Amino acid sequence: MKNSKLRVLSNTKVSERYWHMEVEAASIVNEITAGQFFNIKCSGETFPFLRRPFSIYRINKDEGTIEFLYLVKGEGTVHLTRVKPDEEVELLGPLGEGFKLQESWDTILLLARGVGIATLAALAQEAGEKNIKCIAILSARSNDDLLATETLQTLGAQVYKVTEEDKTSDVDNVEKIIKDIITKNKIDAGFTCGSKRLSRLLQKLSLENHIPSQIALEEHMGCAMGVCYACVCDIIEDDKRKSVRVCHDGPVFELDKVVLK
Repeated sequence: MKNSKLRVLSNTKVSERYWHMEVEAASIVNEITAGQFFNIKCSGETFPFLRRPFSIYRINKDEGTIEFLYLVKGEGTVHLTRVKPDEEVELLGPLGEGFKLQESWDTILLLARGVGIATLAALAQEAGEKNIKCIAILSARSNDDLLATETLQTLGAQVYKVTEEDKTSDVDNVEKIIKDIITKNKIDAGFTCGSKRLSRLLQKLSLENHIPSQIALEEHMGCAMGVCYACVCDIIEDDKRKSVRVCHDGPVFELDKVVLK
């Protein structure tokens, strides 16, 4: 973990609600794994005081860069949109525990909604490098929010899109899609991020079909280093319920252990 000031290569609006930022990160790029995150200082001013956690969208080791796809929804992210190319942004990280891929796996299932899609994009990138096939179900409010679709397809993923706009994103329909995928493919593992209701669905289907799965949890954070205990969640381990810190013990956990409220 390092506190780094990195040069911004681009920071552009890519849809009504989302922005994409790429930074020069040659000094740390080889330390990063999919599923980890950075706590980013969104402004050079005192306000907003707290940094904001951002999952990693792309890890480009050959180019020495990393990318973030972020949703603009508060003062912090509004300030971040004002950062210009060639300016520096201050990042703390990489932080947390990332996804774990097994070399023996042939096909994995990705289930993501909203900004959680960005979190799983880095996983799809790593899977592609290891010749592991990805089948992805991407859920969003509208087609305009399905920003990582082309990226995932470029990485070789087979993509199913469901949206509120098309009235296809209800849990029952997603369940039908997952069951059909499991019937037609040998799924070695599942991964999810971005929606508690879809995560509960994957948790249920994973247990029924004996598929090991992982979840990247999203929580509001203060320090992002495990000191403040602002991002606590519950897991079941050895038949006992206990509290863990998402920033320090996660954000990636085994899905069957997480208590999804």
